Amino acid sequence: MTGDLIMKTRKSQRKTARIKSRMRYGLQETEGRVVNVSMDGVALDMFGPVHAAAGSPVKIECGEIGYLEGVVRWARNGRVGVHFNPSSNARAQLASYFRFNHKD
Repeated sequence: MTGDLIMKTRKSQRKTARIKSRMRYGLQETEGRVVNVSMDGVALDMFGPVHAAAGSPVKIECGEIGYLEGVVRWARNGRVGVHFNPSSNARAQLASYFRFNHKD
């Protein structure tokens, strides 16, 4: 097999988290938990069914981070990966979250 498969991966370092959250896709809203976070996106364990396909816009509400908007990159087995919109205020919110919660 040749190396034709090119996968985009997150360039930012991931940090483990356990943050209660709520994800909204269209009119559907599902509770979950952020399990890892980076400056570019999050992975969530969802507590209910999620029907958002890759490329779908979603909104995430997290108590410790705030309100974030992004795009689903992958969804499988009750877990969802979301990449944040670069033009949103997500970077400022995440910078604040990392400054107060993940001191290395």
